[in-house]
Amino acid sequence: MKIAIINHGCAKNLVDSELMAGSLAKNGHRITLDETNADVVLINTCSFIHDAETESIQSIVKMIDEGKKVIVTGCLPQKYREELKKALPEVKAFLGTSELDKIGDVVNKIAEENQIYEVAKTPHYHYFEDVERQQITVGASSYLKIADGCDCECGYCIIPKLRGKAVSRPIENIIDEAKKLTKKGVSEIILIAQDTTAYGKDLYGEPSLAKLLSELCKIEDLGRLRIMYTYPSGITDELLDVIKNNDKIFNYIDIPLQHSSPNVLKAMRRPAFDYRELINKIRNKIPDIALRTTFIVGYPGETEEDFEHLKKFIEDIKFDRLGVFEYSREKGTYSYDLPNRVPAKIKHKRKNCLMKLQKSISKQINENLVGKKIECIVEYITDDGVVTARTYKDAPEVDGLIYLTLKNPETDIVPGDIIIATVTKADAYDLYGVIE
Repeated sequence: MKIAIINHGCAKNLVDSELMAGSLAKNGHRITLDETNADVVLINTCSFIHDAETESIQSIVKMIDEGKKVIVTGCLPQKYREELKKALPEVKAFLGTSELDKIGDVVNKIAEENQIYEVAKTPHYHYFEDVERQQITVGASSYLKIADGCDCECGYCIIPKLRGKAVSRPIENIIDEAKKLTKKGVSEIILIAQDTTAYGKDLYGEPSLAKLLSELCKIEDLGRLRIMYTYPSGITDELLDVIKNNDKIFNYIDIPLQHSSPNVLKAMRRPAFDYRELINKIRNKIPDIALRTTFIVGYPGETEEDFEHLKKFIEDIKFDRLGVFEYSREKGTYSYDLPNRVPAKIKHKRKNCLMKLQKSISKQINENLVGKKIECIVEYITDDGVVTARTYKDAPEVDGLIYLTLKNPETDIVPGDIIIATVTKADAYDLYGVIE
């Protein structure tokens, strides 16, 4: 059977889609990203915020209207356990976040049953350890999921209800998958989880990200590692020492801080300590570290004073990479019923203000790189010889690019190569340079 896969949401969802693709391929099915001639369309959905839900539902309705046999998996059926199957009776099957490994059996049964519904009331994530992922993205990098689920109870977040408690994968299984990715030619492995710094606590009794990184660095042919989704209170001296002392780990940490005002952080049920002290410690230990973060504006109760606190914090810290999101009110979250909601117009204004500020900060940071040499990973090469790459400061999809020319046209460069380039020009978000 020919099965098309449509993936929505984050990198963690992408890995789930690739695992389902691997499971289906193992059972003899053909996988495609083009639904035009597919027998079945599998839509892996996101339900983190309202806009993501809307995008997922639009895909479902579109495929139904085109007469496809549709299977809906992931967060949307997990969140709307009863409502979805009533609202979309045309869908052949629903699988929750804990049932993705049943995809092979479900595909085999959809012709026989009117509707298959496999959604656990209490999700508990588990990885397809016996399946080799079939990657549906092509490039120099690949995500490696080290855990899923979350034990935090952030006020705005629905993830624990969609994914359950944090579940870590054994170190030996992660090492085995990393070796397979390396053998496939992947140059950069990006570690992901809902909270990477909590990795191993459920398995080994203590957070074990530093230990995992040390073991991964022993893989001989491994190119580089990048760490995403760290929790501020999980950034330990041990973790920083491992990053500092291993050349195979990019000097890059993604720490979604969400806010700086203690009042808002407490309302968000986030760690409300001095983030300046944390960032100073990180930068003192690893001077060339690239720090990425994200913030939420318009959380219920956020005052103008709270917003100015955040604005001043960003002005002072000068993050290398930064994203801003407007608060999204989601059913099932602690913040859903909080009073003092911020009007949409003000949320939008605050977001634009911070993004304008970050644009000027980013431009200044990039301009300071002109004339300097920087480590890059090659993404692709155009027909006219322009090398598109990312610096160590840039993660795929969310950060910028560097466009390079070859000083010597005979230089042999291929996607995935890790190279040193000289920066010659800077924009707010992208760089330009030359390969000597």
